[in-house]
Amino acid sequence: MIPIMSSAPLSTATPISLPVRKIPGSYGFPLLGPLWDRLDYNWFQKLPDFFSKRVEKYNSTVFRTNVPPCFPFFLGVNPNVVAVLDVKSFAHLFDMEIVEKANVLVGDFMPSVVYTGDMRVCAYLDTSEPKHTQIKNFSLDILKRSSKTWVPILVKELDTLFGTFESDLSKSKSASLLPALQKFLFNFFSLTFLGADPSASPEIANSGFAYLDAWLAIQLAPTVSIGVLQPLEEIFVHSFSYPFFLVRGGYEKLIKFVKSEAKEVLTRAQTDFQLTEEEAIHNLLFILGFNAFGGFTIFLPTLLGNLGDEKNAEMQEKLRKEVREKVGTNQENLSFESVKEMELVQSFVYESLRLSPPVPSQYARARKDFMLSSHDSVYEIKKGELLCGYQPLVMKDPKVFDEPEKFMLERFTKEKGKELLNYLFWSNGPQTGRPTESNKQCAAKDAVTLTASLIVAYIFQKYDSVSFSSGSLTSVKKAC
Repeated sequence: MIPIMSSAPLSTATPISLPVRKIPGSYGFPLLGPLWDRLDYNWFQKLPDFFSKRVEKYNSTVFRTNVPPCFPFFLGVNPNVVAVLDVKSFAHLFDMEIVEKANVLVGDFMPSVVYTGDMRVCAYLDTSEPKHTQIKNFSLDILKRSSKTWVPILVKELDTLFGTFESDLSKSKSASLLPALQKFLFNFFSLTFLGADPSASPEIANSGFAYLDAWLAIQLAPTVSIGVLQPLEEIFVHSFSYPFFLVRGGYEKLIKFVKSEAKEVLTRAQTDFQLTEEEAIHNLLFILGFNAFGGFTIFLPTLLGNLGDEKNAEMQEKLRKEVREKVGTNQENLSFESVKEMELVQSFVYESLRLSPPVPSQYARARKDFMLSSHDSVYEIKKGELLCGYQPLVMKDPKVFDEPEKFMLERFTKEKGKELLNYLFWSNGPQTGRPTESNKQCAAKDAVTLTASLIVAYIFQKYDSVSFSSGSLTSVKKAC
């Protein structure tokens, strides 16, 4: 079974001694204020400067601002947010007694439900909705059952992945990570989550990951920067929602794949969790595409890139030494339990998540009036106000993390490191939290960190050293 870490209480209680302060900042003039902030966010300042410059301007980690998308084409979207950018204020986003999460996955903007079978999937449901309990428990059950085959499937797919990398390296000076990684991720998560083998459908085996890519990109395009020359990006990417028909064909092929190859999971969804087949299919595709495939597509290149090149030889030596001491070079020794014994490997994964969380922004709406506290002040939040936390900035809170800008391999080791896990929030909650039907923490929170640890351990069983640069593998030295 995939291990679940014990829950640690995270208090958002307001210290009586802190001064009450009016929230600084403003939303500006109607239409013009949000439009100007949108241009700062995507063009003039960009992230993270959009937030860090305002922290300096207001001398506060809590302030009012606007986030895109907004006017002129997103008339039904309210861009007004209260930014919460230190660890203490950010923690309020996960206290389900004071905030709710209905339809705020990417702020007040919500992609059309036509992308998910004309239904709100679990990510858009609040914990107070009965359907959330059914689907979250279904997700947790999938993880529990798939844990039996998780590691052997992972090792088998990693063998294929690194075989591809080595073949590419034999033909050129580098092997591009992303195409092979995405195919690996699609195959791995289809086999584990769905119990469905992509090889049963040649088209899905070859293009399934591309269908997910397109489906994700078209939904999130209004909210993310893609690096196109401005103002072209603002005009053609961030100014409107794209129609579903552009990806309908690929999505319908994925539906057909789930229906035909994931019958056991679909049957269990209906008999054990009282979901309809359609609810199960679209939630499974969202979990597969948005959470698992999408999250790891962002995270894995960063994780591997942090291993770096020969300049990181000392760090690689420490990781390799720990891996070899714990499991040698025999892949059969790899397991959830064995990587839990690798303190440095896990710290490497946690530090990668701290500096580069796969989902950079978190949102929640005030369920009621409450007092929100930062490290030095208290602020009044009104019911219905939308809170926004930008994690790459929050996770560099100097009052919590020493030398916060620096990648420190040992940061999450020993007793102090274990304490810091209370403040590692990459998963819609603290790393010490426990995903349940009553919260919005990622159901696969522990599976993600353990899987990443397994991948690092696999690499240093197989290789003495590796070099990554600019999204490519540039060299490997096989284990002696």
